[in-house]
Amino acid sequence: MKVNLKVSSVHFDADKKLVEFIHERVDKLASHFDKIIDGEVILKVENSNDTENKVAEIKLLIPGHDMFAKKQCKSFEEATDTAVEALRRQLKKHKEKLRQA
Repeated sequence: MKVNLKVSSVHFDADKKLVEFIHERVDKLASHFDKIIDGEVILKVENSNDTENKVAEIKLLIPGHDMFAKKQCKSFEEATDTAVEALRRQLKKHKEKLRQA
C-alpha cells in the first residue's frame, strides 16, 4: 500500500533520490498499519555549527489521531530512518491500544 505523501524541503530542493528514499521508508509503515490516511514530510537544515543539522519531520494522519516524529541527524536519510522507526513504534502501540479496546 502506498501512503499519500507530501514531501517539502525548506530553503533547498530535495533531489529525486532522496524523495524516493523517503517514500520507500514511509510506505513500509503501511505494512504495520493499513489505515494511514495521509503523510507529510518536512526536510530542513538547522542553522548550527553541529554536523548533525539535517532535520526530518514526519506527520502521519490516521483515523482519530496524528502521529508525529522529528529527528535531527548528519544526513536526511539517517534522520528519515530514525523518524520512521519512531513512528513504527508509535503505530505499534496505537494498534495494541485498539486491540484492547
